[in-house]
Amino acid sequence: MKVLAAMSGGVDSAVAAARAVDAGHEVVGVHLALSRQPGTLRTGARGCCTIEDSMDARRVADMLGIPFYVWDFSERFAADVVQDFVDEYREGRTPNPCMRCNQHIKFDAVMERGLALGFDAIATGHYAAVVEGEGGKELHRAATWAKDQSYVLGVLTTEQLEHCYFPLGATPSKDEVRAEAAERGFFVAQKPDSHDICFIPDGDTRGWLAERVGSEEGAVVDAAGEVVGSHQGAHAFTVGQRKGLQLGYPADDGKPRYVLEVRPKTNEVVVGPKEALAISELAGAQMSFAGLDPIASGYAQATDEGCEEFDCHVQVRAHADPVPARAHISHGELVVRLEEPLLGVAPGQSAVIYVGTRVVGQATIDRTVSALAPARA
Repeated sequence: MKVLAAMSGGVDSAVAAARAVDAGHEVVGVHLALSRQPGTLRTGARGCCTIEDSMDARRVADMLGIPFYVWDFSERFAADVVQDFVDEYREGRTPNPCMRCNQHIKFDAVMERGLALGFDAIATGHYAAVVEGEGGKELHRAATWAKDQSYVLGVLTTEQLEHCYFPLGATPSKDEVRAEAAERGFFVAQKPDSHDICFIPDGDTRGWLAERVGSEEGAVVDAAGEVVGSHQGAHAFTVGQRKGLQLGYPADDGKPRYVLEVRPKTNEVVVGPKEALAISELAGAQMSFAGLDPIASGYAQATDEGCEEFDCHVQVRAHADPVPARAHISHGELVVRLEEPLLGVAPGQSAVIYVGTRVVGQATIDRTVSALAPARA
């Protein structure tokens, strides 16, 4: 099999590429240049895709004896990931740039070019598993729950799964990967993992957004519309946030208040008690399925209302615990009704749907229903 190994310059992708070589595949390494002006060095564990990372990836490829290339996707990354991030915050939403990068760059763009060049599969260092199900390829959680990255891969489509190769999916721990890298003589064995947002390497998301969205003073209000403080830019806040509110008036009960809503059109930030963050339902129209959809998979069953519902678990953050729910598709939306409330869920986040260990699909959250709202008849 001809395998294109995406090599970030980190330990996971290095070991993934090595395992692909050991498996007897014809492997070519590729590093993605996502910025026209990358920093030469990392700032600790912040950021990725720097010149240093490219050099690290090349050195590993040389040790493996495989061809290595750098592909420039900086323009597409700027448009599909960075600009999307800015636009979403401008609309008062909370985007997940890692999901967009996986969707538009690491798989859409790389896979499109790789397949056109005759490669059979794209290998990455993600911790997830592709297994053969009754209806074709399925995406499943990795063997180790704590390291599982299937959430950020929830945007993969049925067609893409046919060409995905995750050599680390069955690995019990990251320590084992680092030990294997050291045994192979890879100098990246103890290289720190990147974290936070790669295109904001200093970690100052508020300042970065202020330069692109602008800062305009506005009101912080409670649910009744009473002004309880002010802010220097609504883009700096997200649903569920507690710190940095700088409220001038304490709550009547003396309890902390949290961001409940961001209103970009009126430049208002709405705050309230923690219990007001609880939601009982979420929905989104931008959906995709990783393998057969719920109805074709046989998960969904008709209800008395004629709706095809199915039991599942939903996860709304990369490291969050999944919660039990029932889901259905209605009027072009994936609607998820939670069996236990979730706190601090914001429009723009991704809801990934699981049945057991299988990732069924995902939707970008457009709306939520408060758990405090009257129950439906």
